[in-house]
Amino acid sequence: MQAFVQWVYQKLGLRLSSRQLEAFQRYEQLLVEWNQRLNLTAIRSPEMIRIKHFLDSLTCLSVMSPLTAQRVVDVGSGAGFPGIPLKIAFPSLELTLIESIGKKAAFCQMVVQELGLNAVTILPQRVEEVGQLPQHREQYDWAVARAVANLPTLAEYLLPLVRVGGAAIAMKGESAPAEVHQAERAIAILGGQVRKLVPVHLPQVAEDRYLVIIDKIAATPPTYPRRVGLPEKRPLR
Repeated sequence: MQAFVQWVYQKLGLRLSSRQLEAFQRYEQLLVEWNQRLNLTAIRSPEMIRIKHFLDSLTCLSVMSPLTAQRVVDVGSGAGFPGIPLKIAFPSLELTLIESIGKKAAFCQMVVQELGLNAVTILPQRVEEVGQLPQHREQYDWAVARAVANLPTLAEYLLPLVRVGGAAIAMKGESAPAEVHQAERAIAILGGQVRKLVPVHLPQVAEDRYLVIIDKIAATPPTYPRRVGLPEKRPLR
């Protein structure tokens, strides 16, 4: 775990307290234990959990910092990434996790309770439904997602949740530049504008990774997101 602490400091300039480090250690233990029963993630090595889950999640801070008591929504959170690591690093965040698969949402709820994290809401719902609810629509400073969908579809999931003046972060692999080109019209329709692509380099990981930063510059038309399944079946072009 000492290597993880050093990576976080060297790459992000973030010093983890003993309490935060204990939270990451417990999170790792719970992930390993539950993964034996529920197959939450294909990554099973503790070292790779720290790199490909924890550190990867925290790379969002390279564009989000400084964070205060901001509202963040994690779409398709899975086993809690990137939302829970961000919450551990910045406890003042008001965090919402959207995860439609019940067993994964239940795992996230257990982690939140086990770690004593406050101001965390877990929604076991489809994001297309959440994006039309007044208490969530255009209410967040940041919407983040990792490995959820191609960018034209993902933009329709994320941008309706972001307030005008906020931003979305799509965590992407080597296809990011091509996906951005493919999604330009969809992003514009939804009230967004690509700010930049930020390359991400993780220790012991060879493949290219990017953070795609999308600013919310105008309100999303009320017809978006469309009903469940349509953004994936018929992505905006």
